[in-house]
Amino acid sequence: MNAEQLPNLDTFSKAAELSSFSAAARALGLSQAAVSQRVQALEKALSTPVFKRQGGRVLLTEAGQKLYEYAQRILALHREARGAITGHASPAAGELLLAASSIPGEHLLPALLSIFTRKHPHLQVRATVSDSMGVMAQVERGEVSLGLVGRKADNPHLDFRYLASDRMALVVPAGHPLSSRKKVSVKQLARYPLVLREAGSGLRHCFEKSLEKAGLSLADLRIALELGSNEAIKEAILKGVGVAVLSTYAVQKELKTGQLHGLRVSDLHCDRDMFVVQDRRRVLPLPARLFLMFLETQPISYPTP
Repeated sequence: MNAEQLPNLDTFSKAAELSSFSAAARALGLSQAAVSQRVQALEKALSTPVFKRQGGRVLLTEAGQKLYEYAQRILALHREARGAITGHASPAAGELLLAASSIPGEHLLPALLSIFTRKHPHLQVRATVSDSMGVMAQVERGEVSLGLVGRKADNPHLDFRYLASDRMALVVPAGHPLSSRKKVSVKQLARYPLVLREAGSGLRHCFEKSLEKAGLSLADLRIALELGSNEAIKEAILKGVGVAVLSTYAVQKELKTGQLHGLRVSDLHCDRDMFVVQDRRRVLPLPARLFLMFLETQPISYPTP
């Protein structure tokens, strides 16, 4: 492989990061035919395929994965040499595509991104918020590079890294019969209507698992409502619809102002870990790699009820 392959390596890297020739073409301002030609030129020079097609996407072969590692080193060295000669180092640029479930997305990500974007002002960030299972589906489809979720899943394609811990509390409105208590039992909880998150959320999964460990299920409780967001649940509780088990991240303000009161459920253990998830079949583009490195330097502690 000679110096003429440098543009081909750049095109190959973008296609690998986006798992798509058409998306790489749009990102680089090329035609899809030009992207295909450059990849074919690389494969001809190496006498081996570097991509395989799967489910409408392109994934790296074993040879392609090795080539990507070398390509990043070659391209980084090229940028370094150009910066040393011209005196103008090229800042990290590109787009960081993220998805997050409600707690990390609404209560951790804004503060994290405010610091990260100050460190990397030339990066553009796009983030969406849904439930944990929806986030994992986006990661697996290659729609985002990284996801922040409130649970793991048994999926061989996904890799999970610890992000932060989350503490759950039973929350009741001010003036509720339980508002003077510090803890209750599940038997006592079962006397009151309960407002739940929807199936698919990490919080719902954690709560059901903790019930299971106690030899119980949702059928043993009085389910009043299922709602799709923590904000909707808080509003329902404040309106007197029932009580709820929520993340202390989600109710910090209301606990401090006294609108809500937090208790422990003595025989349920529903603290959980949150994770960063990526698809192990895909390579991470530079913005996503920088974000992962950034997260490793940011200690996150959970609030107490």
